[in-house]
Amino acid sequence: MPELPEVETIANGVHDRIHGRTIRSVWTSNKPQTFKTPPDQIAEALTGSRVDRVHRVGKTIVVDLSRRRKTMQFLIHLGMTGRLLVSTPDTPIPPHTHAILTLSGGSGGIKELRFVDARRFGRLSITETAYEGPGSEPLTISLEDFIVLFHHRKTPIKAALLNQSLLHGVGNIYADESLFRAGIRPRRQVGRLTRAELGRLRTALVEVIRHAIELGGSSVSDYVDADGVRGFFQLEHRVYLRTGEPCLVCGTPIQRIVIGGRGTHFCSRCQK
Repeated sequence: MPELPEVETIANGVHDRIHGRTIRSVWTSNKPQTFKTPPDQIAEALTGSRVDRVHRVGKTIVVDLSRRRKTMQFLIHLGMTGRLLVSTPDTPIPPHTHAILTLSGGSGGIKELRFVDARRFGRLSITETAYEGPGSEPLTISLEDFIVLFHHRKTPIKAALLNQSLLHGVGNIYADESLFRAGIRPRRQVGRLTRAELGRLRTALVEVIRHAIELGGSSVSDYVDADGVRGFFQLEHRVYLRTGEPCLVCGTPIQRIVIGGRGTHFCSRCQK
């Protein structure tokens, strides 16, 4: 599933290509799993609306729209295999395309925003209230709020990082990578981490996420950006999916365990 850096990369790329344009028409596949809002309501709300901004909240892409002084938001959750592509109308339509927004205005002629999702775990919806996401934003949360967020919890720190009601946007890749850089074992109980350890973890998490955004995210499965281009942060992974390979710091083989049903990668020597 695309995590915060991948969703941020896609949102920024889509914004650069379609903000200021007007949605001329909407086509949907009408596949029921894909739509939290009925597809006919989505089409009616989007048609004639102006795209003011495309941004990220947690793992959700948010499209701010306006029409006749009325504002709303189009929410796009990519699920496991979702892609959001900006194409020209003459570009072949990929299999498993479930929504096509045709946009006018701007340079380069007519554009299409296409939502493609092979497994149909993604979700499309409309809201008239500002979407704030389920948890706190990891890139802006203060140290004090970060500490309070995890205070007295008894779950493993890896499971807590994946809890979207605490920090939204963090997934398996960036939880493993930030715990390695902070020197913290993923099974450590959250409530027993010291203030210094939580401070290191917050710093590591922010640094990992920002660096991943700079490199366009991690392409370890189906992820591509708005132009269909893969990211490069997977080349910077120090533990994720490196089971049995030597640690890049100490040479100890990277281990894989399961926490909360999720594969978890760590170095038994570097992480305490």
